[in-house]
Amino acid sequence: MMANHRNTVLYIGMTDDINRRAYEHRNHLIKGFTHRYNCEKLVWFEGHSSRVSAFTRERQLKKWKRQWKESLIEQVNPEWRDLAETLL
Repeated sequence: MMANHRNTVLYIGMTDDINRRAYEHRNHLIKGFTHRYNCEKLVWFEGHSSRVSAFTRERQLKKWKRQWKESLIEQVNPEWRDLAETLL
């Protein structure tokens, strides 16, 4: 999940390369939702063993209420830090 600077906008997506994708979001290299709403911080992520599993989870999370998404983020990232900075 990506968030904007003020944590008022959330974006959910999936990728095969989280480092590359977070870089693209932070540097506005791909025009679209995250570019338009300045979603530059990686505030939550999880790994999956298959693309099908990741896609299913993405669809599930996109249907969640905002409060549920915030709770999920705050379980592992209560300060809403940019987790991309911790990735190798």
